[in-house]
Parts: sequence; structure tokens; C-alpha cells
Amino acid sequence: MNTRVKKGLTYLGFLALVLGSVFLAQGVGGGRYQLSHSLSLFFPSDLSPSEKIILFEIRLPRIVLSFLVGGSLSLGGAVLQGIFQNPLVDPYVLGISSGAALGAVIAILSGVYLGFFTVPLFAFSMALFSAFLVFYLGKIGKRFPLEVLLLAGIGVGFFFSALVSLGMFLAGEDLHQLFFWTMGGLWNSSWQEVKMILPFIVMGAPILFSFFRELNAFLLGEKVAESIGVEVEKVKKQLLFVVSLLVASAVAVSGVIGFVGLVVPHLVRLLGARDHRHLLPFSFLLGGGVLLWADTLARTILYPVELPVGIITSLLGAPFFIYLLRKRKKSL
Repeated sequence: MNTRVKKGLTYLGFLALVLGSVFLAQGVGGGRYQLSHSLSLFFPSDLSPSEKIILFEIRLPRIVLSFLVGGSLSLGGAVLQGIFQNPLVDPYVLGISSGAALGAVIAILSGVYLGFFTVPLFAFSMALFSAFLVFYLGKIGKRFPLEVLLLAGIGVGFFFSALVSLGMFLAGEDLHQLFFWTMGGLWNSSWQEVKMILPFIVMGAPILFSFFRELNAFLLGEKVAESIGVEVEKVKKQLLFVVSLLVASAVAVSGVIGFVGLVVPHLVRLLGARDHRHLLPFSFLLGGGVLLWADTLARTILYPVELPVGIITSLLGAPFFIYLLRKRKKSL
């Protein structure tokens, strides 16, 4: 079996896994609509009005949103790990998570109301602001040295996190809402959130996929990449900008969900996809599936109580992170 056929079968396998996960997840949960009704997804006329609401207005938008958020975070993590040539980099390295959290704190505590989009809009705006602030602080002349960007991201992240903590201290009766937002969750999912994030994915993901050659060249080092014709600084700026948009949109609709963007690209590499031509789309598909199942677990494991999905991803991702760290130490 040649390589092209193997890769084709791998793509089919990932797609089958995703579709199977969606089919099973929409039948799992509390309420009258159960797994035994799953075939009714294709025959909705057989459902009662309440079952249709559960399926089409509660579960399906949440399933779609969890897949899109997980895919965005994983794709962003895979790209950033390629740019920084560091397997321990995650999508929040540019201070995006802390910026989004601060935006949500400002929206909730200020009392500003712009309709349904108030908190997501503030979170998205502050996430982008934090990313651009890191770009500004990390820029030296016309260059963006990676180690300086990392340090700038850490500094901005800590500063914004301190402001978030201050906001939570002053929150009073709004503390519950802030706490659950900073832990990450999809309990308020609707088709409106899906419509918010979808344009960024439709525009951003193909752009990132198209840079697979440049990311492969980065694996050889910036100097080597430059010597073979890659405009290193220009490519870094373009990729960092698109990743910032993608991750900011994901955080704006779901809160801060950790470890997905760090762990999933490594899982894909363990499956043998090291070429970014395949690593990027596989990371998107697997990341969506991983967060879909993590969210399904979060909403069912202690039913009727619902856990923030960020707790589930951290519990599952932290041990794998420690494994990666130990493996990296042995290679030094």
C-alpha cells in the first residue's frame, strides 16, 4: 500500500471518527431524547416538539460548537508549535486567554449591555488587544525574535491574569459567572455562537493549511528556512495574526479551555503525521473530536450537575503534558 493511499485512509478514518462521535454525542445526556432515539436525527418528524427542541436547539449547536472550538485550538497549537519550534507551546502563548478573560470581566462588571454579543465581543476584542500588545513588545526593528515573543506573552499574560483576579475579588454576586467563564464551558451554546466563530474558521483554517511548506521549513531552523527562500519574518507575522484571530474567536464563545491545543498536535504526531500538510488538518479534526467528547463527559458525568469542560481537559491533559516534559528532558 503506497503512502498516498495510507494518508487517504487516515483522512477517511478521522472523518468517520468525527461523524461517529457527533452521532453518539447527540444521543447522550439528560432529558427525554436519549441514545435510543439517535436515528431520529435523520427522521425528525418522528420526534415530539420537546424532543426536537432538545436535539436541534440544545444538543446539536453545542456539539457543533465544541467541535469548532476544539479544532480551532488544536490547529492554532499545531501552527504555533511549528513557528516556535517548541513542543510545549500552546495557543495561549500570546496572552490571548488572559486577555479574553479580562474582556469578559470588564463586560460583566461594567454593566454594559450590547445584547447577546456583549461578553463574547469584549472577550474577543481584549484577546486581540493582548496579542497585538505582545507583537508590539516582542518586535525588534522589523523582526519578531521568538524568545522575545515568548517572554512578552508570559509578561502580558501574568499582568492580565492579575487584573482578572482583582476583578473576581470585586465581583460580588457576579463571581459565579466569572468563575465558570474562566474555567471554560459550553453550557450556553446556541447557533448564535456557532455563527460567531464559523466565519473565522472558514477564512482562517484554509490560510493556515496553505502554509504547510513554510512550517515544514521552520522545523529546520529559521536560518535554513530563509536560505531556501522562505520570508521568515513575513510568514511569522501572517501566521501569528491568523492564529490570534482563530484562537480569540474560540475563547470568546467558550471561555478558557486548556491543554487541547497543547496535547492534540502531539497525539497526531504520535500517529505518524509529522508533515504539516497532514498534521494541520488532522489536528483540527482530532481536536474537535477530543473537545466534543470532553464536553459530553462534562455534561453527563455528574448529571444533573454540569462541570466546566476546562476541568475535564485539564484532568486529561495534565498527565500527558508531564509525560511530554519528561520525554523532552531525556532528549536534552
